[in-house]
Amino acid sequence: MTSNNFDHRVSAPCIIDNGIIVNKRDMQRLLIDLGRVQYIHTQDGQIQSQGEGYILEIFADRQRSTLIANHSIYLNVYSFDYLELGKSPSQETYFDLVNEGRQLRLIPLSNPLQEENSRNINAAAFDAVMDQVLSSNWDMQLDDDDCPF
Repeated sequence: MTSNNFDHRVSAPCIIDNGIIVNKRDMQRLLIDLGRVQYIHTQDGQIQSQGEGYILEIFADRQRSTLIANHSIYLNVYSFDYLELGKSPSQETYFDLVNEGRQLRLIPLSNPLQEENSRNINAAAFDAVMDQVLSSNWDMQLDDDDCPF
């Protein structure tokens, strides 16, 4: 094996802020942390529906549907041929999921940087509560040991 073998390898794609994603796993990874979004569904260039929703699930399954109802969004990446990542003229990020003449545009309404901070706070609060529960459980067990019954 020579060092020239490295020259024949193809690099993995690198997409930053705009581009087209066709790999289903990459699509899932990109969409997984969107949270609350505005969506615009167009068919052949005509708006069919629009609204706000929360992405509850991102999955890849050839047998299941993408569903949007009651502000809940369940996205199947197999419902779409590709995802186009871009920015509007006002520098707002959007994710266009495209399949033939259909497009589902997702515009994030939540910021993953802000949500990460609240997740860390929630995790810390949860840990504190669990510490209290566990320590009170130990206290109860110790009290039970003192009981002559």
